[in-house]
Amino acid sequence: MNKNSFEIKESDIQKNYVNAHATLESFSFSFNADKDLPPSQRGYNSGVSGAGASTKSKRVQIMNTIQGIDEANPIASITQHQVMASLLRGISIASAIAERFEKQSEFGRLLEAKRANRLGQEELSKFNALNETRAAITAHTLASFMVQQLADALEQGQQESDDIQWFVTKSPLDSIKSVLFELDTNIDNYVQDDKALIGIVVSFFNKIMDEISMRREGLLGLGVFESFTYEIKQDGFEVSGFERPNSLTKAKVDMDFVKPHQVVGNAIAKHQAMRLARMMMCYDFERQLNPFAELGGFIFTFLGDGNPGTGKTTVIKMMAGLLNDYCQVANYPFYYENFGPDRISSYQGTSGRNAKDFIKSITNPKVIGFGTIDDIDQVAGKRGDKQSSSGQQEVTAVLMESFAGANTRILGNCSFGLFSNFPENVDDALRQRAGSRFLIDGPQTYEDFVDILSLLLGNNHDIPTGDIELFITQEIKAAVKVGYEKHNFPEEPRLKDVYATTVEQIGKLDDMAKIGRYLKAIQQAEPRFTGRAVKNITDAVKVRSMDFDMPDEWFEDPALFLHKSYDEKLEMLKALRQPITVEMVLQEINRYSDSEFRYAAKSDEAAIGELVRDYSLRQQAEQRINNKS
Repeated sequence: MNKNSFEIKESDIQKNYVNAHATLESFSFSFNADKDLPPSQRGYNSGVSGAGASTKSKRVQIMNTIQGIDEANPIASITQHQVMASLLRGISIASAIAERFEKQSEFGRLLEAKRANRLGQEELSKFNALNETRAAITAHTLASFMVQQLADALEQGQQESDDIQWFVTKSPLDSIKSVLFELDTNIDNYVQDDKALIGIVVSFFNKIMDEISMRREGLLGLGVFESFTYEIKQDGFEVSGFERPNSLTKAKVDMDFVKPHQVVGNAIAKHQAMRLARMMMCYDFERQLNPFAELGGFIFTFLGDGNPGTGKTTVIKMMAGLLNDYCQVANYPFYYENFGPDRISSYQGTSGRNAKDFIKSITNPKVIGFGTIDDIDQVAGKRGDKQSSSGQQEVTAVLMESFAGANTRILGNCSFGLFSNFPENVDDALRQRAGSRFLIDGPQTYEDFVDILSLLLGNNHDIPTGDIELFITQEIKAAVKVGYEKHNFPEEPRLKDVYATTVEQIGKLDDMAKIGRYLKAIQQAEPRFTGRAVKNITDAVKVRSMDFDMPDEWFEDPALFLHKSYDEKLEMLKALRQPITVEMVLQEINRYSDSEFRYAAKSDEAAIGELVRDYSLRQQAEQRINNKS
C-alpha cells in the first residue's frame, strides 16, 4: 500500500504535555474484582463506593514508583529520568496522532453528532468502534516510541515483564491508564536497579505491541490509519500503521574490525565479502534502490560454512569493518547486528518477534545494514525435528518468509550472512535461501600458515622470516583466480560421477542444452537440488559478471560516485560489466552443487548414525528383558 507522509507538528505534541504529566503523576484505575487478579494486585480494597465487591481501584503514581527504585537516593537517576521523559513525550505524541486520526476518519463527525445528542444506535456503535481504534493507535504509538527511545540502552538477557492482562481499549485515555497501571505493577514487582528498569520497560512495551497486533483484525477504520506515515522529525520517529519501530540512528558497532590483509586463506570468501561491501555502498537512499539489485548480481543472503577455527568470525569482522569505514566516508548510517542463540526464548512468540525485529532493523531502507546469524544450526530448527524447540521453529518460519517470501523486496541496502560449522543441520529449504556460498576453509598452503603465524606472533620477536615474502600469496586476484579454477571440475565423489557420466554421454558441456542435461542429472542424483538451486547458481553467475574493480577513489571521495544520482551510478557500473561465459556457469554449478552434496552426505551420515544407535539400544534392551525372563 502506498502511504502518504504526514508530519505531526511540534505544537500539536506539546499541547498534550500538561495532561500527560498529570496522568503520570497520579490517577485511579478501576478493575473487575470478580476476575482472577494478577498475584501482585490481589488484596486491594474497593475504592468505588456503592459498587459492592464487583470493582476495585488502585491509585497509580508511576513517577513515584520509578523514582523509588533506589530508596537511598531522593533524586531521579539519569536512566529513571530518561524513562519518565520518554513516557511524557510518548503519551503526548500518541495523543497527537490519535487526534489526527480523528480528523482524517469519520470519528470527528460522529463526535460532533454525539455531543449534539444526534446519534442513532447504528452510528453510536460505529462511534464506539472507532474510539477503540483510537485507543489501539494511542497505545501502539506510545509502545513503539518507548521501544525506539530505549533500544540503545537495552542489554541482552534481561528479565521479561509479565503477560498483559488489564489492557483496555475503550478510549485513548483508558488505554493509556491501563498501560501505565500494568507497567507500574511490573516495575514495582521486578525492578531493583536502573539496568532492570530498561529491560522490563522495553519487554513490557513489546508485549503491548504484540497484544495490539492480535486485536487489530477487529478494529474499524484501519484503512485510514494505515494509509499514512506519521513523522515526528525532532525525535527521528515515525508511525506507519501497526508496524514495529526501526532505529533510525547510526548503530554503535562494538567490534574489533579486521583489515583484508589480516584474513589469511579463505580467498573466495574474502573476495566476495569485499565485493559485496562495495556493492552495498552503491545503494541510492533517495531512490531506495541499488543499481546492482537492478542489474543482477547483488547478494542478499549468503552462507558461510567451514570447520571450527577456519575464520568465519574473521570474515565477519572484515566485512563489517569495510562497511563501517565506507559509511563514515560517505556519511551514511550503518547498522550491524548479530542474531545468536541468546535470542531464543522459552516464552511463546518471543523468539519469532525477536527474529522479526532483527530482520526489520537490518532491512530498514534508511540505513546500510549488515546482519549475521552465527551458529544458525543452533538458532533455526529443522522443521519436523522433535529436538528443535518451539522458539527455533518460530525463527525458521520468520527467516524463510523474510529471505524469499511473497513480500520479500531486495533494495540492495543490506545483506544477511548465515554462518555455521554444521550447515547440514540447517533446514534444507532455509539453507537453499542463501543465495551464495562462502566456503570458509582457512589457511591451505604452507605460505598461508607462515602468514598466519607471523600475524599472530606480532612484532615482539627477532625470528627471521626465511626464504618467503610475507603475505605475497594473499594477493587477492591471484588467489581468487586459483580458487575459481579449482571448480572447473567437481570435488565431491558423487558429483564427480554425475559429471563424468554426463560428459561421456553428450560430450563437452559447451552450450545451454548440454548444461541443462548436466543440471537434470544432478537433480536425479540429489532430489534436494531444485529450481531454487538453479536460481542461486544463476545469481552467483551474475555476481561473477559484476565482479569488477570499482576504483578506490570512488570510496575515498564521495563526490566521484557515492553521492551521484542513481541514474549516473547505474551507467557507470554498466560500463564495467563483464560478459557471462560457459566457464563461469560451470564453475558456479560445480561450486554450489559440491556444497549441497557435501551437506547431504553429512546429513545422511548423521541420520544413519542415529538409526544405528537406536537399533543398538533396542538390542541391548531386548537382551536385558530376555535375561530377566
